Amino acid sequence: MLRRAAPSVAAAASPILRHALSTSSSSSSAAATAVASSSAVNSILLRSLKEHYLEVSKMSPPPKISPPKPYMILKGALDQASGPVLRRGYGEAGEEISISVARLANIMPPGADYDSDDDAGGGGGASESINQLFLHVDISRPGSSKSLQFLCGLYPDAVGIHSVCLRSKTAESGTAALAAKGGGGYQGRIFQELDENVRDAFHHYIEARGINEKLFPFLQAWLYVKDHRNLVHWFKSVGTFISEPKSE
Repeated sequence: MLRRAAPSVAAAASPILRHALSTSSSSSSAAATAVASSSAVNSILLRSLKEHYLEVSKMSPPPKISPPKPYMILKGALDQASGPVLRRGYGEAGEEISISVARLANIMPPGADYDSDDDAGGGGGASESINQLFLHVDISRPGSSKSLQFLCGLYPDAVGIHSVCLRSKTAESGTAALAAKGGGGYQGRIFQELDENVRDAFHHYIEARGINEKLFPFLQAWLYVKDHRNLVHWFKSVGTFISEPKSE
């Protein structure tokens, strides 16, 4: 009985087996096609990344410029994601002034109402963004738990204050705080709402500490070099990630 039933079972299973083999073959073929397509896409992207990497690598850096004295460049500032670029001491009270910089276009939202003194910067746009810089100025004194902080627009021939506040020294500082809000306390009125005489006094205050358009040539060149280094590193990092063998 069992011997007679075996051929019937085999005959019934044969179409199923053929279908399974056919399905397996189709799946393998589709998988192979997908892998080949992915490899082709990766190859195209890697070639494009390499071309742009070589193009960027050949760009000539700007002439080496020193910051106006007595400002000093902070060692390792180019290698930091954010933080102060320049520092100096000022006055008998032993003030310490540090300056961070970023592109104004990366900080201020489109259509922002700038200080009237900032009009010298031009009409904006990507081509002019390197001519419109944003400064975070931190002025502190020994023994004080707070520091006076200014956010300023810097241009080739002008500097304008966007805001001023008194913050704890432990609060976030540097370019990471350029667009930060709050701070745990009253931050004062919007700068443009202050009396004109008060605004002028604040401008004289930072001018006396060397925060003026003379900083522009150095900070513009420094930011160009930093952006260039970041872009080269980005091309290399993305290319390495794509070309590395994928773990199973």
